[in-house]
Amino acid sequence: MTDSVRSDAAGSAPSFAVVTRREKGYQRAAVDTFLGRARSAFEDEAEGISAADIRAASFPLVRGGYDIAAVDAALARVEDAFAQRERAAAVAAAGASAWVGRARTDAQVILDHLSRPEGHRFARTGPLTFGYRVDEVDHVAKRIVRFLRDGDALSAEQVRQTAFRMQRRGYREEQVDALLDATIDVLLAIR
Repeated sequence: MTDSVRSDAAGSAPSFAVVTRREKGYQRAAVDTFLGRARSAFEDEAEGISAADIRAASFPLVRGGYDIAAVDAALARVEDAFAQRERAAAVAAAGASAWVGRARTDAQVILDHLSRPEGHRFARTGPLTFGYRVDEVDHVAKRIVRFLRDGDALSAEQVRQTAFRMQRRGYREEQVDALLDATIDVLLAIR
């Protein structure tokens, strides 16, 4: 449950819905600071923040913080805006064919990686360590392949919202996350 009318310590209205004091959400000051920097960078067309930086943003979890889903949805919109601006700048600098060529090359790298046999697409964690569930990652990998190879529908938002349960000897999180990030880059490039 959220309390969207609660104001912050300074008395101003919060930027997002705030969870109850018993629930955890994103630390409000960290979110506000990051989004303020992103807004300034976007408005001034400054270099310092990219769409990938927006996607990689993380915030401490605290009781009474901002509603996680609301912040994540806003970050997705901000990432999309940065990606569109980056695409426009790249097309202006090198031309549309160079941009499309780069997206095709990136897509082929993803396809090549995902052409490995099921259960062997990524490195595994050790026997006492947890990683992403292999069957769930392989299922998402099949969806990505169908999108890239066959043109099946897949959105950046669907990839962003992908979550996996954990298992011993699962796939290494950092490798799977890197491939999902690359997939989002391709999706945003072809919009």
